[in-house]
Amino acid sequence: MVIAVIDYGSGNLRSAAKALERAAAERGVSEEIVVTADAEVVRRADRLVLPGVGAFGDCSQALGALPGMREALEERVREAGVPFLGICVGMQVMAGAGHEHGDFLGLDWIHGAVVPLAPSDPDLVVPQMGWNSLAVEEEHPVLAGLGGQDVYFAHSYVMVPADPADVLATVDYGGPQTAAVGRDNWIGVQFHPEKSQAAGLRLLGNFVTWTP
Repeated sequence: MVIAVIDYGSGNLRSAAKALERAAAERGVSEEIVVTADAEVVRRADRLVLPGVGAFGDCSQALGALPGMREALEERVREAGVPFLGICVGMQVMAGAGHEHGDFLGLDWIHGAVVPLAPSDPDLVVPQMGWNSLAVEEEHPVLAGLGGQDVYFAHSYVMVPADPADVLATVDYGGPQTAAVGRDNWIGVQFHPEKSQAAGLRLLGNFVTWTP
């Protein structure tokens, strides 16, 4: 079984891959973790992970610049039903559009937009950096055991899905902010599992054993 971590020039790829390796080992799952920018490798993978740091537009454009990658993602995720995990900006590009330093199109797997984080409490700073408690709104196998757990966030923009049912978890940061979204065989988290210690390993372990 192969998990492809998609390399489109964003950061934290190796740390995400290392965390996946550890999570798979802890669950006793034999998975080969491959970091790749090759659409053909993605077409052969059994699970897909899209990490990301930086601006929505840069990441979306970089993903689109990889030959055949968007088509491969559509084929494997939307058509073949391969489990998919988006992390941070990798989650955000699942939205229809992002409005960070301009207007950019996303994958549109989750209808909605990525907009500036605007906490109602003026004492809360943006970006949201650090540990915050996760509130699971909809039960999901990948989020099992994570309700109330502290996870690590680092972001200035937040996804607002058009359908509230797509929001699987929130974080209270001057009001409820989207922390996880999902539908069918794809799920995304705004926080960084690879930086979230035991809670992050639990999520990644849930992902590598998830059968949608």
